[in-house]
Amino acid sequence: MAAALLLASAAVASDGVIEEVVVTGSIEERLGGAGSVSVIDGEALAEIRPNHLHEALVRIPGVWVVRGSGQEHLTAIRSAVHTGAGACGEFLYLEDGLPIRPAGFCNVNNLFEVNAEQAAAVEVWRGPSSALLGGNALHGAVNVVSPSPRGAQLSLEGGAYGYYQARGALGTHLGGHYLGVSLNGSQTGGYREDTGYGQQKLSLAHEFAVGGWRVRNTLSASNLNQETGGYVRGFRAYKDADLRDSNPNPEAYRDAWSLRAASHWRRDDWRLSAYLRRSRMVFLQHFLPGQPTETNEQTSGGLFVSRGFGFGAASGRAGGQVEAMQGSLLEVQRQPTVGSAFLMETRPAGRHYDYGVDSVMAAGFYDLSWSLAAGARLLHSLRVERLSYDYNNRHLDGNSRDDGSACGFGGCLYTRPASRQDDFTEVSGRLGFTQDFGGARSGYLTVGTGFRPPQATELYRLQSGQTAADLKSERLLSIEAGLKGGAWSVSAFSERTRNFIFRDADGFNVSDGKTKSLGVELTADWRLGAHAFSLATTYAVHKYDFSRAVGRGEVIEDGNMMDSAPRWLTSARWRFQPSESWYSEVEVNQVGKHYVNAANTAKYRGHVVVNWRAGLKLNEQVDLFARVINVLNERYADRADFAFGSYRYFPAMPIQGYVGLSLKF
Repeated sequence: MAAALLLASAAVASDGVIEEVVVTGSIEERLGGAGSVSVIDGEALAEIRPNHLHEALVRIPGVWVVRGSGQEHLTAIRSAVHTGAGACGEFLYLEDGLPIRPAGFCNVNNLFEVNAEQAAAVEVWRGPSSALLGGNALHGAVNVVSPSPRGAQLSLEGGAYGYYQARGALGTHLGGHYLGVSLNGSQTGGYREDTGYGQQKLSLAHEFAVGGWRVRNTLSASNLNQETGGYVRGFRAYKDADLRDSNPNPEAYRDAWSLRAASHWRRDDWRLSAYLRRSRMVFLQHFLPGQPTETNEQTSGGLFVSRGFGFGAASGRAGGQVEAMQGSLLEVQRQPTVGSAFLMETRPAGRHYDYGVDSVMAAGFYDLSWSLAAGARLLHSLRVERLSYDYNNRHLDGNSRDDGSACGFGGCLYTRPASRQDDFTEVSGRLGFTQDFGGARSGYLTVGTGFRPPQATELYRLQSGQTAADLKSERLLSIEAGLKGGAWSVSAFSERTRNFIFRDADGFNVSDGKTKSLGVELTADWRLGAHAFSLATTYAVHKYDFSRAVGRGEVIEDGNMMDSAPRWLTSARWRFQPSESWYSEVEVNQVGKHYVNAANTAKYRGHVVVNWRAGLKLNEQVDLFARVINVLNERYADRADFAFGSYRYFPAMPIQGYVGLSLKF
């Protein structure tokens, strides 16, 4: 995967979403037009000013980033929203084309580690991308292109519930070197009780040329200190005036920081990227009996090398990647469990898990393109990847208390497997055909596979007496066809997964599941004078393709709809801009009704939310902006779930307003 360095040229729709883009070294270049990619450019991100990235990604069909408490989130790209065992690592998150986390050490909330607020662009690729990007790009990927500011910029913003944000950026040339810094910080008291957070992000860029090489060095850092809210319980509790702003878990928190450095080198057909990463997170697992505290951290680095080639009507690129990681996880319960005799006995205080895991990932790949005839091309990509783990249990093996004594009621609700080594070797391919019809119209057909190796927590953080997890890599097969025009696109896809990882009725992590999906995505943009209209909509059916009793007493029947998988997702925008001095935009976002448990016995009815944004340019240096989120004050849930015999929700924020100004020097 080559690093996305510079936005070279793009066709920007009125809503800032780019369907056709040339990003040097990005996936659009690698896809060769055979696939679905959307880009939200930096100008659109500056107008959206998302408090949470889901406010921007809602513009992209097939994508549903579900906001949790504060900056937490769960992601769906041509899929259901995954939770629990098997949820982490379904999607690949990148910065400048490089994964922000090691291959086997994911976090479902990874997007709060990237500076999307000031990004040059955010790219989203829908469908399996493992042949191009590697493991974890099972359903798709999100790439944040780091900023390279020009001149000096400063913006200040304030809004509802004590929200404040400041952004600053400075870019300058010193001799033959470009230096850029982008910094932002935000804080809020939170809508719900004890749900405030403070967040800071930093991006540094250094660009120069030496010996025929174009070099771009980057440094990215993030810090989050968050008071976390828990679910409110009861049927449609998100509508209850007293419950919706309450927090059943005021003691919950999440503190996390990350640091990444990369150096990208380009010359002629050569691409080289070296990178280092470090992250640490501490959070209270308020959702578990006894509320243990987890601390996880990792240090990793790697090298990516590729070279382009051509012969006759064929051209392509081949290369390799290697990375290594040292990671660890510690779970400690500070206080005795409160609840039934069973819970108190099976969740004792003390250390539950304490392990280190080293990993090495090595991969080789090639991408090929053949010109068959006028406007027709055949594409082929292949990647071979091996991921190996060296797991070291730093605590007692087996299912016991901290002091080695046995838990009652058949054992503790956690198990520490003995130290061991595991490895996974996978091959992923893609075959595509594209046809240019002229007049900015084209069509494509592609068949591709994706894979997701088991993550460290699924292999070594076991429960209920499972002494070893014999897991396979999850696999996905996709067929996609699409048509693209100058201001519209339509794509249809069919996907099947196997070795889907979940927790069964015995509490064991297993990889016995299968799923199937079928869907259609549509985007369209059109103008009428000063009016611009945009539409992104998806109709998709995601089903389980197996029968099995699973955790929490649920039974999956073959053909059940996957939970948290709406059939309909729609975003529509009307932008009125009579002059360059000001604009007004109305946005309508819809999430369709969907089941909230795997047994398909509980539903969420869906919701429609209206947002408004506007900007006024006073002069070349000063811009004013305002936005109102949830204009109609709809009472809805950011996330709905059904577990342990009751409905539970993250209530969404009511109507909220924000105003600010931006200065350019």
